[in-house]
Amino acid sequence: GGRLGRGDQWMSWIHLDDLIRAALFIGSGDHLESGPWNGVAPHPVTNAEFTQGLARAVHRPAWFAVPRFGLRIALGEMAEFLVASTRLEPKALREAGFEFEHPRLAEALDDLLAGERRPTSRTSRA
Repeated sequence: GGRLGRGDQWMSWIHLDDLIRAALFIGSGDHLESGPWNGVAPHPVTNAEFTQGLARAVHRPAWFAVPRFGLRIALGEMAEFLVASTRLEPKALREAGFEFEHPRLAEALDDLLAGERRPTSRTSRA
């Protein structure tokens, strides 16, 4: 795999556990009227940074880039969603006191993929 287009487009992301915790946090107190709530991690990354981080986490190279025109040929108008830049930050969550367990991409990917790396044995399964 590789970056999409130039790779300089911003991507907001969030670890699934933090998204669930944020939803529970918002619903459990007097926070509902403090929004708008952006369910994103506090450190957005570019597409190139995301691609390199994912490649590192899965121990695979990310040498190739998919050019914008290739995306348009394959996906038509949907390609614009992949190369559009969106940089959101969780301002209301942070101001309300929410603390992220996985604020940075590298650690979040490592956590999400940790179960995939654990060796399993057929004899250990019940």
